[in-house]
Amino acid sequence: MRSVVTGAAGFIGSHLCEHLLSCGDEVLGIDALTDYYAPARKRRNLARLLGRDGFTFRRGDLLELPLKPLFADTDAVYHLAGQPGVRGSWGPEFTVYLERNVLVTQRVLEAVRDAGPRRLVFASSSSVYGDAESYPTPESVAPRPVSPYGVTKLASEQLCETYRTVFGVPAVSLRLFSVYGPRQRPDMAFARLVEAACTHRPFPLYGDGGQSRDFTYVGDVVTAMRSAALSSWTGVANLGGGSEVTMNQVIALLDELAAEVDVVSGPALPGDARRTAADITLARDAFGYRPGTDIRSGLAAMVRAERVLRRSRPEGFAAPTGGPRPLHRSQA
Repeated sequence: MRSVVTGAAGFIGSHLCEHLLSCGDEVLGIDALTDYYAPARKRRNLARLLGRDGFTFRRGDLLELPLKPLFADTDAVYHLAGQPGVRGSWGPEFTVYLERNVLVTQRVLEAVRDAGPRRLVFASSSSVYGDAESYPTPESVAPRPVSPYGVTKLASEQLCETYRTVFGVPAVSLRLFSVYGPRQRPDMAFARLVEAACTHRPFPLYGDGGQSRDFTYVGDVVTAMRSAALSSWTGVANLGGGSEVTMNQVIALLDELAAEVDVVSGPALPGDARRTAADITLARDAFGYRPGTDIRSGLAAMVRAERVLRRSRPEGFAAPTGGPRPLHRSQA
């Protein structure tokens, strides 16, 4: 296929580009290289792609680029670009989330509507559920986000559904559940946890550790994205890892895989759901989704990648921190 990936330099986006190229697809990657976290990390992700047969990169803001010609003669558009992070979405930075999630998605949909690719795959989030009313959570449960980030992802998802039902845009929205793996964003829990274990530094744990997530390995996610693009199905589906694990269980497992983690406990933060668990029946039936990576194997891959990175980290590649620095509107 000929594919476009927005957010190509990010964590999931760079893995998706690699997967598509390994399948023989031609890929146009688009990324603005925003500074929500260190752009050096994104350039490092891109370095794995640049020069590979079939890959082209275009740097730019999706609110400004001429999207229709970029999407022309394309089989699939994978829209992964956006402003991530629950904790940074409160307060004045909500404007950035509106721009990079909602307004950008609307512009992508308009371009897809005009250019006519065979499929649009949108990366939604389990954050749309908030504290769900039932577990495992099926798509029929009413979304109740508990963070501004979740609100913008739900709005973007509903835009996709509106364009699908009104204009026939072939949109697939995948609600991703806690995606992890090598090259994960430095503000995310597993990246911070693995870094702490490998460097013997303290790990700040927000909450009592009993909070649980349906952790999903990035390799399973990108495989499912391409499968969804190749299918005839459209709509909204969950992508979970198939098992629910608490943070305390993850920490105990990492003690075995790397080193004992020095946990510093703190209060739970606003916007963090207590629990997530995906019912993946729809994705299984619609496009054959079957997650194949268990939590131990996925965490072991992250530990190996972190150790390699620490041996070869280039000058200027900052170590992970507890979270991203604030953005201002002028940086959007």
